[in-house]
Parts: sequence; C-alpha cells; structure tokens
Amino acid sequence: MEGFNVNTLVRESVRKLQPYSSARDEYVSDGSDMIFLDANENPFDSGVNRYPDPYQRSLKSLLAEQKAVSENQILLGNGSDEVLDLIYRAFCEPNKDNIITLPPTYGMYKVLSGINSVENKEVLLTTDFEPNVDEILKVVDANTKLIFICSPNNPTGNSFKNDGIKRLLDSFKGIVVIDEAYIDFSKDQSWISQLKKYPNLIVTQTLSKAYGLAGIRLGICYASEEIIGVLNKIKPPYNVNQLTQQRALQRVLNQDLVNQEVQQILDERTELMKALDSLEFVIKLYPTDANFVLAKVDDANKRYQQLLEKQVVVRNRSTQPLCENTLRFTVGTPEENKKLIAILKAIQ
Repeated sequence: MEGFNVNTLVRESVRKLQPYSSARDEYVSDGSDMIFLDANENPFDSGVNRYPDPYQRSLKSLLAEQKAVSENQILLGNGSDEVLDLIYRAFCEPNKDNIITLPPTYGMYKVLSGINSVENKEVLLTTDFEPNVDEILKVVDANTKLIFICSPNNPTGNSFKNDGIKRLLDSFKGIVVIDEAYIDFSKDQSWISQLKKYPNLIVTQTLSKAYGLAGIRLGICYASEEIIGVLNKIKPPYNVNQLTQQRALQRVLNQDLVNQEVQQILDERTELMKALDSLEFVIKLYPTDANFVLAKVDDANKRYQQLLEKQVVVRNRSTQPLCENTLRFTVGTPEENKKLIAILKAIQ
C-alpha cells in the first residue's frame, strides 16, 4: 500500500490524546541499585510489591530477536482480546466507522465491534473457506477502517491463500489485521515477514496455543512503529503484570521444548484425523493448519451430547455460517486422544 499514512486513520480524540505517564515511564534503570520512592508502593519485598515494567522490555527484546523486528514494532497485551480491543479504540470512531469480518471466524471480533459501537460488516467465506476478495472490496466504504483475517482460521482450521490477502493489502486503504493465533502449527510463513512491505498490516499472535500459556493471558501485536506508537498511547500503563512477564520470558527462552510439543501435537493430529476419517458418522474432515480438526458429522447435536455423557468436551460449531453439523476437536495429549478415539468408535 503506497502512500499509506496511519495518522489519517487514527481517531481525532486519540491523535490529540496526551497519554498517561506512569512513574516507571520517566527513567530507564542503568542496572544500579535504586531506591524507589516514586510510585507509592509498599516498600517491603514480596516479589511483586513493585509495579511491572510498563513496556515489558526484557520480553520484547527476546521476541524482537526471534521475529527479526524492532522492539518498537511490538505491543504486548492482557491476552489477544485486549490487543484487538485497543485496535478498535485507536482507529474506529464509535457510531460512525465500520469493520469487516469473514465468518465463520473468531467470535470476539463481532463482540468487540458491539462493545465499541462499531458496525461489523460480515462477508462470508467461500464454500471452500477462502476470503471472497471481490465481495470484500465491494463492501468497503469511506468509513471502513479495519479488515479482520484469522489465518489459520478458527473454526475451520485452514490457512488462507496468500494471493487474496496480498490483494486486500494492496487495495484496501485501511488496516488489515491478520490474527495468527495458530501460526505455530502451520507450515506457512508468518505475515510478520511482510511488515516492511505493508505499512497497513497488523499481525497478532498469542502465547495461549503453541506455547501452552493460556492461563497467563499474553497477546502480542506486531506492526509498524507508527501503529505501535498509536496503540501505546491508549494502552493501560501496567496492562501486563510482572508474573505474566516472568513466565512468558521463561517459556519463550525454552523454544526447543515448545517446538517438541508442537511436533507432538501435529503427530497426534494426524492420528486423530485417521481415526475420525474411519467413522461412519463422520461425513467430511476439513484441512487444518491448527491444533484442532473440524469434522462434519451426521448429527452434531447428538454426537456432542454422546461425547459429553462420556466426559469428553468438544465444540459444536453448527451455529456458525457454512458449518452445519460440525464438531471441532482440539488435539489433546496422546492419552486423551486414545480415550477420545476409543469413545468415538464405541458410540452408535
């Protein structure tokens, strides 16, 4: 997108905003011992009596090195949902602007549009679960600020073809947000590698899936320094707590173990798909680049209830567009998958 200027998209109130300056914004420690009398904290050491680093510098430094970006191109949030909410609040004027989503997709995009009083224009995926680029561009108007793309997509599991996404990035004058929550399970390259080429691109990732840290709530946003600068203006000063920062840093440093677990999940996914494909009540399995499998069955409500009676919880996605009679199976441990497969083979 040539000639892109993010300032033309930022809400006027956000452009004029003077962000809150916390006590820990006013200096960067040189490593020497400091006496902290600036933030009205309890002085007695409990391990967490001090406010956390508001910019999570240690964790960002490691992520920047791994992803080959600048630390100033990273924003961390209290889960991906906070990151997504900040994007709405920075660029979408309530009761005026609109965004585009591509159902079936992650449900929080629609929820956040409602919370922020932003119109959500829905353009269904094609029958083979690809973005309908021609229809998306027809729906775009002067007040369309964001297009949300989940790839690999939830709940379908497939990664979208690059050509369609590139066309949107080249043609759309707003911001394209690519949600890569499941990218670590895919063979496709992350769109982070294209940030220099596309200043109108935002990529979000998470430590909740492949990194096994759903409980600490850590979402990541990669974008141009200009976009990150806007988001930093409106984020809460201490939005990522100290315990989350510490646990995330430990896990990201242990990349070999993460890679081993991802590979095991992929191996188990293969076995699960073989088992599902052999069942008479499974009509179709959809291609997946994620840690889950979407299966079309004869009667999703019946099969969901049968599994629940056996203490197995899966996700019935039948209410979603294009997903009639589908169940979504997350890949579990080898032991969990063995139990699941045995139960699936036993139910009538």
